[in-house]
Amino acid sequence: MESEGYTAAEQRGLLLATSIGTLCTPLMSTMMNLALVHIGSEFGVGSRDLAMVNTIFLLASVAAMVPAARLASLYGMKKVFASGLIVMMVCALLAVFSPSFTFLLLMRFLLGVGSACVIVTGIAMVTYVFPLSRRGWAIGVNTTSVYLGLALGPTVGGILSDAAGWRSLFVAVIVIAGLALVGLLLFRREVVPTPGGRMDWPGAALWAATILVLMYGVINVTYVWGPVLVVIGLVLLLITSRYLARRDQPVLETKIFHNRLFSRSCIAAFMNYAVCYAGSFFQALYLQSIGDLTATEAGLLMLVQPAVQVLLTARFGALSDRLSDKRLLPTAGMAVTAAGAALFLCYGTVCSFPLVVFQMVLLGLGIALFSAPNTTVIMSSVPLELRGEASGMVAVVRQTGMMIAMGIAMACIAVIMGSTDNLGPAMYGMFVTTIRLTFAISLVLAVIGAIASWARGGDPLADKP
Repeated sequence: MESEGYTAAEQRGLLLATSIGTLCTPLMSTMMNLALVHIGSEFGVGSRDLAMVNTIFLLASVAAMVPAARLASLYGMKKVFASGLIVMMVCALLAVFSPSFTFLLLMRFLLGVGSACVIVTGIAMVTYVFPLSRRGWAIGVNTTSVYLGLALGPTVGGILSDAAGWRSLFVAVIVIAGLALVGLLLFRREVVPTPGGRMDWPGAALWAATILVLMYGVINVTYVWGPVLVVIGLVLLLITSRYLARRDQPVLETKIFHNRLFSRSCIAAFMNYAVCYAGSFFQALYLQSIGDLTATEAGLLMLVQPAVQVLLTARFGALSDRLSDKRLLPTAGMAVTAAGAALFLCYGTVCSFPLVVFQMVLLGLGIALFSAPNTTVIMSSVPLELRGEASGMVAVVRQTGMMIAMGIAMACIAVIMGSTDNLGPAMYGMFVTTIRLTFAISLVLAVIGAIASWARGGDPLADKP
């Protein structure tokens, strides 16, 4: 088996490096939310432009993930992982000295490209190096670092931004990426699944263009030009799919989706993130408006959900290693997540803090049950030579699910409220209606995700003894 021959020290070193590197991405997203007001004040830009600070980072990361995964498979995952960390460090250093808002956006775009190289190779290398008997636990540890970043991001971002200014956030990125690079020195070998192949640069360009156009249209669907971009993006998606299917060595091997275990696990993952991601956005607004909490108080209360995820994700990953039916934990996770999302339908114009806390616990439990076991199935369901592409798709479905979640939320806000800029007592009733509509849609997605999770069947894993 491919995991044989790696020492315990090599496995620990790799897991340390990939977990620290993976921590950077959610930190870079959530830390910036607390600095947007300061950035807007310094550069004189409004809320619509400020939204691009995070949007352009997400778009760049999704567009770069599939090409980065292919490059890693051809030339070495360790090389691509290290290159991503170096790109992040250089761009973060340049961002510290941003002379203009446009320059800052450019650095955020390149940071997204660097983060894509880290994300797609981290999970893939863990899958190669750890045997199936310990893979769920290792992926659980790696996934936990994502939730740790989500939990720490608002707090770290708020403290650093207030104490040293928004530019100090990029210094934190340099430090964390540097630590990951040092940890990578403990893993001295290279992982090259398909040496000697060719890079499909036209396919990479088509993929990137498709993602950028389609996802930017989805995020801005409430504007007149948003649906036009969605239609153009869907046409590009059809063209890209046909191109990839006809290529000898495409940037993304489409036959990977013929595997029912893989494709339905990806559908379940996409739905899971599409259901959950907007929850914290609405909770933050709800607690500070109807709940009458300060931003600090709301932030501290909202640590409940990521704390549950951090505590339980690796445990459920380890449990999945011992279960023969790999559908059980992910499907249970989707069901619990659906129950947590359904509690948004119980929100009213009087805040019930016990309800909100119970909901956070349910959502955290559901995500912890789902994430590591489902990722383990995705990564273990494909042959060795396609592990890089599989890792890329794990990241793609996560990021696109997040963007779809915010697209649904923004569309519901636009239809019912217009915007959240005028969120005062007179608008509380409409705000609650917006939340209920958003999560009524999300519940439909959760049901689809649960069905996909269970209907994936009991196909044998690709490297199951």
